[in-house]
Amino acid sequence: MVQLYTERLIIRDHVLDDLTEHHELLSDEKSMRYLPEIKTKNLNESRENLIKSIEGADSKDRKLYFFRIENRNTKEYIGEIGYTVTKETPFGKIVGMGYFIKEKYWRKGYTTEALKRVIEYAFEDDNVYRISTGCIKENKGSEKVMVKEAEYKEYQLHENKLKDRVEYRLIKHEWKK
Repeated sequence: MVQLYTERLIIRDHVLDDLTEHHELLSDEKSMRYLPEIKTKNLNESRENLIKSIEGADSKDRKLYFFRIENRNTKEYIGEIGYTVTKETPFGKIVGMGYFIKEKYWRKGYTTEALKRVIEYAFEDDNVYRISTGCIKENKGSEKVMVKEAEYKEYQLHENKLKDRVEYRLIKHEWKK
């Protein structure tokens, strides 16, 4: 079981007891606005999502690294962060990363703090070579940690409109600098 620590956070693999809070976030309209493809409609869908995370963590050839973020002192649930291995290369794993947190924790540095720690884990402990992520351009809160690699005009359907998408990357040797 992966457990990572920062000054304020515990970032860990999921357990079944996380279901109620997991569902609360995954079904929240505002928190999941930019991730409609993983937003859940009911407790059953959230349970399936959580079980996928737990089973992924138990896999011998692990590809799914989906973690719960919680307050280190109070154990209060903050949100989710993780990555999926998309390719194995002789240089290391190539992964896609994502994150989302409860609205009450927005603009307080929790996502950046968690992201920095998970990036460190990926590069130092999990043989990751390249991390990619992206967001709809108007989602300014998600644009602060990685290197901008591409911008696609009118690329992603969101809220019945084609919106611009921005892609970011971080390669291990860039991170070490």
